[in-house]
Amino acid sequence: MKKKMWTITAIALLFILLTAHPALAHVTVHPKESSTNAWEKYSVRIPVEKDSHTTKVKLVVPEEINLVSVMPEKNWGYKFEKDDNDNITTVTWTAIDDGIGPNEFTEFYFVASNPGEPGQFSWNAYQTYDDGSVVEWVGDSDADEPASVTNVVEGDAVAQHDGEAPATSKTVAQDESGNDNSSGKTIWLSIFLSAAAILLALISLFRKRT
Repeated sequence: MKKKMWTITAIALLFILLTAHPALAHVTVHPKESSTNAWEKYSVRIPVEKDSHTTKVKLVVPEEINLVSVMPEKNWGYKFEKDDNDNITTVTWTAIDDGIGPNEFTEFYFVASNPGEPGQFSWNAYQTYDDGSVVEWVGDSDADEPASVTNVVEGDAVAQHDGEAPATSKTVAQDESGNDNSSGKTIWLSIFLSAAAILLALISLFRKRT
């Protein structure tokens, strides 16, 4: 009986460790919500989720949003693609040196004018690594590689929005989950506490039966 109970405990703990893992970070555009007709300062956040360097990022601008300028970034160049009306349709940032390393992220900033009608607008992104692989962030919200979405709502058409982006950006170290270190520690603490709770419950059940 004792051997059987400890076998059940081991299986339960293994299941938790295999299934309760931190969520991966994604390429995201911020802020997630803005208002109609506003001139918004956007940022695109690029995490590295592989043991390789990110060397190029291509962002496709939603047709209804008018990107007008980007903030220059040290050690990165950029290139626009435009349509027949001279509207910017994509912006591609390319690393001049090694790019963004493992367990790091960086942010690029740009200014765009929002449409006059509210709606949800997807930003398709393509992240290229120095091993030649390309991660396509183009899926829906339930996909493994979702596109970032901005929700444009009715708002002040005169005010200029700054979002939450700081005036400058730089590469910052992260844990492997793509979140900052404090977030990663919180996730693993939750997993540990859950495993401990199940273990204690099984031990208590075993004692009652003996």
